[in-house]
Amino acid sequence: MIASLRGRLLEVLADGAVIEVGGVGYRVFLTPKAAAGLPREGEVLVHTVTYVREDVLALYGFATTDERRAVHSPDALRRAVSAGDADALTLVPGVGRKGAARLLLELKGKLGDGEPELPAETDGRPAYAEVREALGALGYGPAEIKTALAALPPDAGTHSTEELLRLALRGLGSAR
Repeated sequence: MIASLRGRLLEVLADGAVIEVGGVGYRVFLTPKAAAGLPREGEVLVHTVTYVREDVLALYGFATTDERRAVHSPDALRRAVSAGDADALTLVPGVGRKGAARLLLELKGKLGDGEPELPAETDGRPAYAEVREALGALGYGPAEIKTALAALPPDAGTHSTEELLRLALRGLGSAR
């Protein structure tokens, strides 16, 4: 299996990048945050998971080995535990409702207050970028994310990022 790629960035795509290693261009699927963090000049390093099926061979890339191992970013996990969001924890392979409830009990108060390291709001404007990133990590496509963000209330600046995400998810749920 391919665990990482180190090479030259050839192209940034909507859902990933092409990285040249030893004369071969590897197509890697990346989160928008990971793709945006790739240096445009010099050497890039992407930690990968190789997905092999009968009809598919795909590489999924991550900025760090921690991200590669995790379904949620550290901040997203912290927010889920702080909010008691068992549904978010069930997205982790092998974690069911009972396991998620147990994790919430065991981790409550041990990961911090759920606020990201950077402030959720800047200059009084809501952190749409965090909501967009969270929706993407949950598997929503660009069109769905755009719809969810457009449906947020006009007073969105008075809501925390967590509240904005809940509102966005409710909006997506009612749109289906």
